[in-house]
Amino acid sequence: MEEFLESIRRAASKKILFTPHAILQMSRPSRMITPEEIRRVIEHGSIIEDYPEDVRGHSCLILGHGTGRRPIHVVCSPKFDYLGIITAYTPNREQWTEDFRKRM
Repeated sequence: MEEFLESIRRAASKKILFTPHAILQMSRPSRMITPEEIRRVIEHGSIIEDYPEDVRGHSCLILGHGTGRRPIHVVCSPKFDYLGIITAYTPNREQWTEDFRKRM
């Protein structure tokens, strides 16, 4: 898992591209997740779910923290020359354990 996380960080150091879905989710008034927060999650977060068979290519769910230590989940997929951000959101306390690492 650590090797995959390193490939994600390498791809992000080249370029980060956001899908239209990610932009829509990030810009919801109740979320307002900034690109800087996404970069912080990628740089300091940890993989909590792995999706090796994803149709968009190997992807994963990363948990990290944004401004004010709020939890943020980012689904991303590394490519050779960029990191694709598939979606990003603040996890719902009713759907995740207290540490936001496991679905209930």
